[in-house]
Amino acid sequence: MTSASSPSTLWSPSIPPNERALSYTIGDDPHWDGRLLVWDVLGSMGHIAGLRSAKLLSDADHHKLHGLLCEALVAISSGELHITREHEDGHTAVEMWLSQRDPELGARLHTGRSRNDQIACDLRLYAKDALLSLWDLGTQLASALLHFASEHRRVLWPGFTHQRRAMPSSIGLWAAAFAEGLLDTLETAPSLLSQIDRSPLGSAAGYGVPLALDREATAQALGFSGLVQTVTAVQNGRGKLESALLFFCTQLAHELSRLSSDVCLYSAEEFGYLILPADLATGSSLMPHKKNPDLFELTRARAAALDGDLAQVRFLSGKLTSGYHRDFQLLKEPLLRGVGRTLEMLDMLTLAIPKLSVDTARCLAAVSDNLLVTDEVIRRVEAGEPFRSAYRAVAHEIKAQTIQIPPPDPSALIRRRRSTGGIGNIGLPTLHRRLRLSQRQQQAARTRFSDALSTLRTPTRESTP
Repeated sequence: MTSASSPSTLWSPSIPPNERALSYTIGDDPHWDGRLLVWDVLGSMGHIAGLRSAKLLSDADHHKLHGLLCEALVAISSGELHITREHEDGHTAVEMWLSQRDPELGARLHTGRSRNDQIACDLRLYAKDALLSLWDLGTQLASALLHFASEHRRVLWPGFTHQRRAMPSSIGLWAAAFAEGLLDTLETAPSLLSQIDRSPLGSAAGYGVPLALDREATAQALGFSGLVQTVTAVQNGRGKLESALLFFCTQLAHELSRLSSDVCLYSAEEFGYLILPADLATGSSLMPHKKNPDLFELTRARAAALDGDLAQVRFLSGKLTSGYHRDFQLLKEPLLRGVGRTLEMLDMLTLAIPKLSVDTARCLAAVSDNLLVTDEVIRRVEAGEPFRSAYRAVAHEIKAQTIQIPPPDPSALIRRRRSTGGIGNIGLPTLHRRLRLSQRQQQAARTRFSDALSTLRTPTRESTP
C-alpha cells in the first residue's frame, strides 16, 4: 500500500517514483485540478455510458459504477472527496475514492481511456460551462449599460479625441458604445461554443485504443454536439482551445478596461461628470477626504493581467510538435485563472454601472464654445459655403479671436445629429434587439447543456436477467 508520504500514481504500479522528481512534475497541479473534480466525475459518467453502449461494461456494473459516481459528486460537494498529498492529480483522487468502495469496479473505470483524453474532456466541459457563464454575465452587463444609456441619452458632455475636447457627445452615446462593443464579442460565442462542444473521449493518448468504443454514445451522454473527429486532433488542439476561450475573455475585457478608465477619469474632481457610489468607493488610511475608484482601477489591472494569461497559453503550446506533451499540464492555471478574472470583472461592473450617478450641470457646463466650432462650420456649409472655405474661415476667426459662437442649446444640438448612431439617434432599439437575440441563444445553449447533465446524473436501472 502506498503511504501518505509517497504519492500514488496511475502509471507506476510497482516501482515507487523518485519523490523529489514526482513533487517537481506534480507542481501545483492538484490545486487547479481541484476546480475540475466535478467535471472529471461527470466525464467518467459519460465514459461509462459509452462503455456500456459498446458492450464493454455490463448493465449491472454500469448501474453500480454510476451510483458510485453520483456519490462522488456528493462527496466533492461536502468536501469529503478532495485532492490530498497521496494523490498525484484529480484523476487519481477520484479513482482511488471509487476503488476504496469497490476495488473491482474502480479498476474497470479506466477501460479504453487515457488521462490525456480524460483531462481534455474535463477541460472541454469546464470551458463549455465557463463560456455559457461569461455569455450570460456579458449580456447582463450590456443590459445594464443600455439602461444607463436610455436614462441619460439626452445628457450632453464633451467627446474627446487625443484626450482633448473635440465635439459634443452624450452619456447615452458613451454607455451604448460599450454595450455594443460587448455585443460584438458576445455574438461570436455561438461559433466558439461549436468549437468547444466536441467530445475528445475515445482518443486516449492521441491514437485511439484497440477496442470498439462507442464514441458517439459517450458524446451524446455528456451533451456534446459532436466529436473531435480524428483522435490525433485532440492533443494537437491542446492550447488552441484554451487560447480561443481566453481570447474571447480578452475581447470582453477590452471593453471593461476602457470603460473603467473612463469612470476613473470622469469621476475625478477635475471633471466631476460621474459620481461614484459611496458603497463601492474606497477611502484612504491617511486622507479622510478621499473617494477612490479602486473597483474600476482593479478591473483595468485584471484586464491587463488577462492578456498575460493568454500569452502564457500561446507561448506554452505554440512551438510543440504533434501529440501529447507534459507541457500541457501548465495550460490549466492561466485558463482557470483568466476565466475566473473575467467572470469577476463582469459581475462587479454589472453591480457598479447602475449605481453610478451623473452631475448633469457639470456635464453641460463642459460643453463649451470650442466644442461647437465644427457646428459653426456646418452651419455655414448649410448656408451654401463650400466646406473647405468655411473650415478655413472659422479657423482664421478662432485664431483672431473674433468668432461668435452662440450658447449651446442641448435640444438643438441633439436634433442636428439625427443620422444613425449619433447622439440624436443612438439606435437603442436595435441594440436591444441584438441583446435579446444573444440572450435567447445563451439560454437555449445553457438549457441543452443543463438538461444533458441532469439526464447524465439520473440513476440508471439495473437490467433484469
